[in-house]
Amino acid sequence: MTAFYLSAAHKSSGKTMLSMGLSAALKARGLSVQTFKKGPDYIDPIWLNLASGKPCHNLDFFTSSSEFIQSQYYHYAANKDIVLVEGNKGLHDGVAVDGSDSNAALAKLLKLPVVLVIDTVGITRGIAPLLCGYQAFDTDVEIAGVILNKVGGSRHAGKLVNAIQQYTDIPVLGAINRDKPLELCERHLGLVPGNEFGDHTESFINLWRQRVNREIDLDKILGFKPKATQPCDLQFYQQTRQTGFRIAVARDSVFSFYYPADMDRFAALGVTLVNFDTTVDHKLPENIDGLFIGGGFPETNLDKISSNISLLSDIKEKIESGLPSYAECGGLMYLCRSIQWGSETRSMAGVIATDVVMHDKPQGRGYVSLTPTVSHPWFNNVALSAIQTHEFHYSSLINYDEPYSYAYQVDRGHGIDGNNDGIIVHNLLANYSHLRHTDACPWVDQFVNFISLCKTVVSNDYNHQERSQSN
Repeated sequence: MTAFYLSAAHKSSGKTMLSMGLSAALKARGLSVQTFKKGPDYIDPIWLNLASGKPCHNLDFFTSSSEFIQSQYYHYAANKDIVLVEGNKGLHDGVAVDGSDSNAALAKLLKLPVVLVIDTVGITRGIAPLLCGYQAFDTDVEIAGVILNKVGGSRHAGKLVNAIQQYTDIPVLGAINRDKPLELCERHLGLVPGNEFGDHTESFINLWRQRVNREIDLDKILGFKPKATQPCDLQFYQQTRQTGFRIAVARDSVFSFYYPADMDRFAALGVTLVNFDTTVDHKLPENIDGLFIGGGFPETNLDKISSNISLLSDIKEKIESGLPSYAECGGLMYLCRSIQWGSETRSMAGVIATDVVMHDKPQGRGYVSLTPTVSHPWFNNVALSAIQTHEFHYSSLINYDEPYSYAYQVDRGHGIDGNNDGIIVHNLLANYSHLRHTDACPWVDQFVNFISLCKTVVSNDYNHQERSQSN
């Protein structure tokens, strides 16, 4: 197995586009490519999924233990030809000042060689002390090669390569010239999701595949091997069940922020996930036991989703009738009364009696620590000191018609109002925070348990009514 960690000196160096191009190029050779992304990000994994043909999985120190990271990594890396882990921000960046949650720490945990991507705009000979510094800063990190990105042409590339060869022993794996067609615009401080590109997605990935094939030494990369591949004691899937439940999931061009490993956990519990499209489907799928609406960008699709009145009405009716439901961020916004973005306001489902307003700056951004309250419908019987998760939203809630019970106290982050997150309405839990199923936060199990509880209550009520009528 070939395995390596793609990192950089800083954010926006072009890691994701290079990871995408490498994945597509190696897949085109007939190789099985498994990608991972450090951190809780959704958007970069969508691109890596599209390029590799396999779901990209997240590895994150904040939301899970090191043992869980190793277990998840080895579970999905098994029997693959290529494993590519893409970092976030810079190689030594992280929350902890000691670097214990950095990209370097993850590369060392997984015993992977590092390929360093350098944004070369405005630098020539200065690349040498930069690379020497990275080598000296943590000698336990193996920097196996460097890719020069956003190069200004052959003359610029020559100066960079000469400096690297003169002062370091790091192999240059290739150079990608600056080129407008290779650029992808950013939105909300991140890339535009690949699922929004429609027919252009494949051509854009192919453009990067061709460029990587031409300008990167893939044969040298294929020689990168992990120092060790050893299974972990912790079982990633833990126990399985056969519930037979059907849960409707909003998956379309609007709502796409779901962790593939979370979806796998649903399957391990015997749950069938039935996708529906909020822009075209007029009703929820038939015979469902639960509803899950994840994150996305409803604000950029206001006309499409607000005009689908029959679906909005069906969702409102089902939730008000007691359908166990869960919504995150974009899903929370979708279930509110309206969304206002600039001068435009559109009606939404109206399950939550508040309005949503978009702002120019993030209202909640980064890692979040939550403590479940006694009102939490799932975690009220689970011993959890805190839930570690994340949020990223430009919107806030206004015009409350009624006070709500909340599922979480916010210890770090913003949530809904700086103190609370997780609005509880009927059997709906809706929060700005994105949960991720890990050993520290088994939310999928708890949601499925909640569905079981709701079905039991309904069954008991029905039986009670039957007995009352017979008497």
